[in-house]
Amino acid sequence: MSTSLLRPPSLLRLLGAWRAQDSAEPAYRQLAQALRMLVLDGRVGLNVRLPGERELAAALGLSRTTVAAAFDRLRDEGYLESRQGSGSVTRIPPGRTETTPGAIDATTGGNLLNWTHAALPAAPGVARAYTHAVEALPAYLGDLGYDPLGIMVLRRAIAAHYERRGCPTSPDQIMVTNGAQQGFSLLLQWLAGPGDRVVVDHPTYHNAIQALQRAHVVPVPVGLPAQGWDVDAMEAAFRQTSPRFAYVIADFHNPTGRSMDPATRRALVAAAMRSHTPLVVDETMVAMGLDFAPPPPVAMHDPSGRQVITLGSASKIFWGGLRVGWIRADVQTVAALGRLRTTMDMASPVVEQIAVAQLIDADVGLGERAGQLRGRRDHLLGLIADRLPHWRVESPAGGLSLWAELPRAEATALAALAESLGVRIAAGPRFGVSGAFERFLRLPFTLPEEQLDIGIERLVEADARLHARMPKGRDSLAMALDADRLI
Repeated sequence: MSTSLLRPPSLLRLLGAWRAQDSAEPAYRQLAQALRMLVLDGRVGLNVRLPGERELAAALGLSRTTVAAAFDRLRDEGYLESRQGSGSVTRIPPGRTETTPGAIDATTGGNLLNWTHAALPAAPGVARAYTHAVEALPAYLGDLGYDPLGIMVLRRAIAAHYERRGCPTSPDQIMVTNGAQQGFSLLLQWLAGPGDRVVVDHPTYHNAIQALQRAHVVPVPVGLPAQGWDVDAMEAAFRQTSPRFAYVIADFHNPTGRSMDPATRRALVAAAMRSHTPLVVDETMVAMGLDFAPPPPVAMHDPSGRQVITLGSASKIFWGGLRVGWIRADVQTVAALGRLRTTMDMASPVVEQIAVAQLIDADVGLGERAGQLRGRRDHLLGLIADRLPHWRVESPAGGLSLWAELPRAEATALAALAESLGVRIAAGPRFGVSGAFERFLRLPFTLPEEQLDIGIERLVEADARLHARMPKGRDSLAMALDADRLI
């Protein structure tokens, strides 16, 4: 397995303020604890080579003895493995079995509150757009209805949408797909094969991780720092692992809700150009800005048009039942993807394409729903601050969910116990590689406030029961098994 190197500047950004000056705990123990949490949270992936002891000591302003003692502790605990000439590489102790993210169950029953969906009901105007589409349909009935690139009226509407956002685009650069997920699957099949590597920001969209794993493609996670993205770490991963492409969610990231600023977008594209790494940028959440509008597309910083491939979708902004997405790329790439698509399906439904063209042309965005979502987001933040003050949650600038940090690595156990109390939640490992993010939960704020009240009430009870019955220091997998026994 290929090993990537984490350089000191990137590790320092991930560590942040790791040392408590007023603590009696020795510095080496504090450093070991901080590094351990980076591995458990997935911000530093597995099989990553840390900087050497001397190099890290100089970067941190510590003695080499202190860093060596921290590394020794991590080796004893199973979080580092050191080999002569290979440095120290991150591991997970044998007792911590990897968690394979499962499919999120869409079913509900009885009194179960399903709190896993980060999606909205249909936007105003969807029914009207369908009525328009049915009325316009006769003009298309003389054709076969098979167009793997999509009908021209929709491709023009999407291209005009990019133009309005400051990114010149021609209809020939657009391919319509059956949702962004099909678009990602097409790109994955075209760009990568079994055993290849793909860089992902970490955490990331759970269905993208599953698509990579089903294709036997190796995800290379690059952890998100406390704020923004670490472009230096991304570029290091590009150079060290030679990925077939990188998958990034730049706009109101799922699950964290953060948005990439223009300078970082420019730097990321430049780094991808230097290493000849294609960037696949997922824009499915781009319309979900709550505190500000998103910056211009990442593709705007790619004047050649050959470095950045963009995925978009009508599902989040308009309605999940509109299974229409798109790919924006250079003309040659779009043509190649169109030929590949005919081996999977022939085209997207014409009525849905006409309806989406009507909705995109109207350019209504979130409209009044933005205020409603802001209210629900702030309501949920207030509930957590009041009822679960030991959880750490930052207010996202956009998106549809909160990324809640727990004090301990117990998300899977808490989710198991919460379901027995009538609320289904998505534990952090769904959004990570190799069982990462056991200290995190994704909590959408798309439900009505009264349902958010119920969800938090049940989570408070689950949290209290878990801590009343579980001794401190238990492994997260063992805690999940014990939670099942409690259920």
